[in-house]
Amino acid sequence: MASGNFFRNVRITLLLLVLFIVGMNNWLTQLRSTDWEESLWVVVYPVNGDNSRVSQQYIGTLSADTFDAIETFLASEAQRYGQAIREPVSIYLAPQVSSHPPMPPAGGGTLSIMLWSLKLRYWAWRNDTFDGPPADVQMFVVYHDPQTHSRVRHSLGLRKGMVGVVNAYAGHNMAQRNNVVIAHEFLHTVGASDKYDVTNNQPDFPDGYAEPDRTPLYPQRKAEIMGGRIPLSEHDAVMPTSVARTSVGNKTAQEINWIN
Repeated sequence: MASGNFFRNVRITLLLLVLFIVGMNNWLTQLRSTDWEESLWVVVYPVNGDNSRVSQQYIGTLSADTFDAIETFLASEAQRYGQAIREPVSIYLAPQVSSHPPMPPAGGGTLSIMLWSLKLRYWAWRNDTFDGPPADVQMFVVYHDPQTHSRVRHSLGLRKGMVGVVNAYAGHNMAQRNNVVIAHEFLHTVGASDKYDVTNNQPDFPDGYAEPDRTPLYPQRKAEIMGGRIPLSEHDAVMPTSVARTSVGNKTAQEINWIN
């Protein structure tokens, strides 16, 4: 009995030690990711989400240049908030990932969501196809044929693990809209929160508005990136066509440590 209790205590101690090390590593990574002293390496991993020929052909045309607008947008907004860094992010393209990320639980409780988060981070580690230094942020972009998918699943970005899954459309005419979603989910990984009503996708006022002090208030000219849409009226908003039609609001800038 004494021997059994001893080994049980050793296993518990080792487990707690591992959890402590993982927690400290996550905390230090998150702290470093928002000191904005060096560029964050953001790696995009394309995935054929519907196993279609259209998605496969589009993935074959991708290059790092496809995502240049995101780099330009974040650099411009960082400088607007007085950040000294010229390139907050550097985006790289990894070879295609052959497997699909684990699906989030539908209406799951806290425990099931935590388990799914661990599964996703493990899956991301197992499917790291990038031949270069370890990514600071992994963004898995899952492409779908727009002719057969009028809607795609909700995208997500996790701060713990700094990994995102973006459900996107395979088409050159959709590339800039995809970049809006990628930028939104990337900002989640560095601490930004959603600023819209999940029941109707309307941006929250004032934090979800790019110009909350505009007179007249409507129509807004841009979308706050975490608000997700350009408010045209109190009950109507549209998706921006590119990141050039978005901005980082004060609340988001605070959350990602661009301002105090």
